[in-house]
Amino acid sequence: MTYEAVIGLEVHVQLKTQTKLFCGCRNEFGAEPNSHLCPVCLGLPGALPVPNEEAVIKTILTGLMLGSTIAPRAKFDRKNYFYPDMPKNYQISQYDQPLCQGGSLTLPSLSFPKDAQKEPQALANKKVRLVRIHLEEDVGKSFHLESRSGIDFNRAGTPLMEIVTEPDLTTPEEAFALLTTLREILRYGNVSDVDMEKGQLRCDVNISVRPAGARDFGTKREIKNLNSISAVRRALKYEIESQIELVSSGGTVVQQTMRWDDARGETIPMRTKEQAHDYRYFPDPDLLPIHTDGRLRTEAEGRMPELPEQKKNRLCRTYGLSEYQASVLASDPPLADYFESAARSTRNPITLANLILNDYLALRQEAPELATVSPEYFGELADLVSDSRLNSRQGREVLAILLRTPKSPKEIAEERGLAQISDRQALEAFCREAIAANPKSVADYKAGKAAAINALKGFVMKKSRGQANPQRIHELLEALLRER
Repeated sequence: MTYEAVIGLEVHVQLKTQTKLFCGCRNEFGAEPNSHLCPVCLGLPGALPVPNEEAVIKTILTGLMLGSTIAPRAKFDRKNYFYPDMPKNYQISQYDQPLCQGGSLTLPSLSFPKDAQKEPQALANKKVRLVRIHLEEDVGKSFHLESRSGIDFNRAGTPLMEIVTEPDLTTPEEAFALLTTLREILRYGNVSDVDMEKGQLRCDVNISVRPAGARDFGTKREIKNLNSISAVRRALKYEIESQIELVSSGGTVVQQTMRWDDARGETIPMRTKEQAHDYRYFPDPDLLPIHTDGRLRTEAEGRMPELPEQKKNRLCRTYGLSEYQASVLASDPPLADYFESAARSTRNPITLANLILNDYLALRQEAPELATVSPEYFGELADLVSDSRLNSRQGREVLAILLRTPKSPKEIAEERGLAQISDRQALEAFCREAIAANPKSVADYKAGKAAAINALKGFVMKKSRGQANPQRIHELLEALLRER
């Protein structure tokens, strides 16, 4: 029997705010443990929470970017459970009246892993529906040492947005694409830095398997706290194979909460999964409902950015870029802005995009400490290359110098003798010398061996110290050989 997977995600995003969700303690990663604490985030008796307006606005903005319905009235609830690094032994969250409901995400083909971008699923621009987006407080962080454990409560009370999808995903690659797409959108809205190494984006996955084409869901398992997009893909792949092997051999999947051991490459049971009623939700008596119509929604609407897919389409339309070039630029907002600044100084934005994506990024990766080239100089360099005054190798050489010396690319090319030779008279002299010095190659070419012309081109390039225009050399050699 053939089986298929049913996957839903719960994505936790730490919001980019100055302070925590219900108090004035700083929301800062990497501070001295237990240095950003107060009676509110420690849950001391009598301490009263006050909602962080910025966190509410950023949650509404996320809903707007994802096409959600913004609730005119939302409330906070207490979610009761014992957790070692939750100081209050309940979490302030949202249950039946979240800030945002519904919405969707479309998965562009280039958001899939590179090895899966040619698969049919990656070409379909699949739409994944969202259930809800709600706001809650994060918990602290436990540290387990050799002989004891400790807890850092700095993270306790920081604003955490949870984005819950419908079970519309069917493969680990689709989950990868959804997280990649979502991460881009959140960065565009300046909602979060979504740095997974800092725990600013974490993911729980719900997964079950069923006979292909069946309508009923199988028993699901949840894998908690996956902290990288690639780990989500690996964990899902393992769990799908594990569940299929179990049910196809006559076994039964037990509803459990699992954790992913990346070193061992397997999921490990943590506990039997609680149901929603186990949390004993009730409205938080210390917090009034939030009314979003009016100032809060207006502020969020005023922050709506140009979204990644919109930017990609505009870059293609405005500058004639390929979908791939535009997608790579759109995935990095500062890089896209840099490209557009440089594009004002060039006649050939396609050459500019190639220089940025193929050469500039590689050089910066090799030496991150190098300075950034001014957009005007980058535009000038693109013109030199597109006008064949520099070939691609010379363009990269000038660019490497530009990263260390802020100077006109034209000046650098002239000073270093890098300008490409395109003058017909000079090139023809080189070509005639090549023909005279290589009679065998000439005879082979005349005998029908077209590849023999490469030896003549190599002679010219060596004589010109690599500065001859390869295309014009080829054309001149062909013309001169026809005359013989």
